[in-house]
Amino acid sequence: MVSPAGTSRQREQVAIATARKPEEKADIRPARVASASRSLNPYVVFFVVVAVVAILAVIIGLLVYFLAFDQKSSFYQSSIQILGVRYSNEFSSPATEKYRTLSGNIESMITRTFKESDLKNQFIKSHVVKLRQSGNDLIADIVMKFTFTRRNNEASMKRRIESILHQMPNTSEDFGMTPIQLTQCGVRSGLITLSGDRIMGGSKAEEGDWPWQVSLQWSNSHRCGGALISNRWILSAAHCFRSYSEPRQWIATFGTSTTSPRQRVGVMRILIHNNYNPETHENDIALVQLDREVTYTRYIHRVCLPEANQAISPGSTAYVTGWGSQSYSGSTVSELKQAQVNIISNNICNAPAGYNGAVLPGMLCAGVPQGGVDACQGDSGGPLVQEDSRQHWFIVGIVSWGYQCGLPDKPGVYTRVTAYRDWITRQTGI
Repeated sequence: MVSPAGTSRQREQVAIATARKPEEKADIRPARVASASRSLNPYVVFFVVVAVVAILAVIIGLLVYFLAFDQKSSFYQSSIQILGVRYSNEFSSPATEKYRTLSGNIESMITRTFKESDLKNQFIKSHVVKLRQSGNDLIADIVMKFTFTRRNNEASMKRRIESILHQMPNTSEDFGMTPIQLTQCGVRSGLITLSGDRIMGGSKAEEGDWPWQVSLQWSNSHRCGGALISNRWILSAAHCFRSYSEPRQWIATFGTSTTSPRQRVGVMRILIHNNYNPETHENDIALVQLDREVTYTRYIHRVCLPEANQAISPGSTAYVTGWGSQSYSGSTVSELKQAQVNIISNNICNAPAGYNGAVLPGMLCAGVPQGGVDACQGDSGGPLVQEDSRQHWFIVGIVSWGYQCGLPDKPGVYTRVTAYRDWITRQTGI
């Protein structure tokens, strides 16, 4: 990756003092014995000191393990009825301001309640997965993250959590709580690490940073990227499949490594947009249906899809990820890379010094003015994502094309996902 993007970035190319043996006769004279009792042999002292140090090291090691490593993260799900708030259609989408405001208030209330409880040191965060209707009532499906020692009894912890939740004001709870894996869209378990390890404008991604990232491999060789949008569907670029259209020859892999992935899943069907134009790159979008459901884990789950009217503001920050080359016509890499870019307006992107009108309304530009940070060959089909105020990540672009890689005034051009939101729903039901 992540760096410079390919000509017409049809990025499918794109691509750790020996103790003496007392040989002399033992001195058994009483005077000698009395003297020895007052003066320790230096070798004995050495071995005693070594033994004490070793015992202390073991004790310290055990303390470190039980205090730092004997911890596990547990996720608990609950449904909470929000009293005094009637359900409306504005609560149906995470993209609406009303949804974000109420969800933020609910999460703040849960956080405040637990931080004032005896679980304040175990509570990490809460997250509203969904707001839904039950009759005329508004129900919030929530997930809470805790860190407990492995010796804690799970049933006991659940009872303590339930007891604290019942103390929250103005709510009535319908619990039935169970430990779960993170399955809601657009939530990362990792941390973005953009400092150091700079590689042609990008940096190495860690496990869990981008859990929706997919490597699409033809005959076990990485050819394109993709984004998991459900447990059966991947969003990618149409041009990835122009010459490689047989689904059974494709494999989707998950994780940061293309050579040692966390999961491998076969492909059942590939849907290319009917109006894809390889000459203009218009409608460069495709859907890949897997032959079985992906098992969600903290390292593998889906990204959020934006609403058709979701705003993508010029100048806003976005991230592009992939295994593409670090230079134009270079080789792909085996470890996932990431790069921070900025959204560029189509007007600026279409300037004579730029793409001179070639960027169409269904496309999106992203990069940096001076160049050097971009997607490249092998990144095709991969996601361009943005984070909203509630730390949900949405896919706003699909790596499509560009002039070479990372040149000034020649940023990466992406398929604008909002323009195809209805098409995605028609094909997948998502």
